[in-house]
Amino acid sequence: MSDIPIPHDIEPHPLTRMYNGKFGIWLFLASEVMLFGALFSTYVLLRVGAPPGSWPIYGAPSIHGHEILSIPMATFNTAVLIGSSVTMVLAWAALKIGNLSRGKLYLLITFALAGTFLVVKYFEYKAKFTHYLVVLKDAPPDELKDVVDHRPIQTGAVTRDLWFVNGHMTEDDKEKDYIKIVPDPKKAAHGEGDAGHAPAAASHGGDGHNHAPVQIERSLIQRYSYWGPQASTFLGIYFCITGLHGLHILGGMIVIIYMYFTADGWWKRNPEKIINRVECTGLYWHFVDLVWIFLFPILYLL
Repeated sequence: MSDIPIPHDIEPHPLTRMYNGKFGIWLFLASEVMLFGALFSTYVLLRVGAPPGSWPIYGAPSIHGHEILSIPMATFNTAVLIGSSVTMVLAWAALKIGNLSRGKLYLLITFALAGTFLVVKYFEYKAKFTHYLVVLKDAPPDELKDVVDHRPIQTGAVTRDLWFVNGHMTEDDKEKDYIKIVPDPKKAAHGEGDAGHAPAAASHGGDGHNHAPVQIERSLIQRYSYWGPQASTFLGIYFCITGLHGLHILGGMIVIIYMYFTADGWWKRNPEKIINRVECTGLYWHFVDLVWIFLFPILYLL
């Protein structure tokens, strides 16, 4: 069955003016545009329609997406993906001029850059699941002064005082009658909360602040959550869209490494087929990169 030729597998179809594989990938990308277009539209509508004080973190209207997410990591990943698009084009160009070894090299570099993107994204995700948002009901006791940030919150015509803990919670204390908070040493060292808010008040320890874990009774806590998808609508959208994009990266990596290991056999039987397959994969890869070009500013910068 493998010897039966597939019509228009290499030569262009008279109606579409392209070989069938390329036409098929364009149809697939059209469906992908609708998928991510719906997600982007949902994000815009939810953000525009969010009531005051609810975006991105309910009860903390001064917190913005760029304060929760890591812009340096995202900037690095943007450069990595742009570089991978370049190497993908170079792989196709090298095969087009008959240089198989150079084409395989660029495929391998593209695979490595994609893996680098996912590794960086892993550390970015990990940071969210090891940090917590803890909101205290009332003004904290003195021993918490160096790990909390005071923020007046406007709720209708009433102004409430909330205290947000700057730190992360230890995993072994989640089910107990208290929560253990490990202060953020960078913020504590300078006695500051988030930009534009009152600094932490008390001073303890060698550098003027107490960096030891602090236990907070649950009776003092209004609510707490991971910086995960359940923390807010913004973070739910962030994990949904970036997670889906990460799955697309992983799918592309599987195809790229498959072509790397099978390129020699295809090159001996029919070089045009492997060239066309690399071209189709490149179209998919450019789309994945383009999605991230849109994700980066709307999630991290705006």
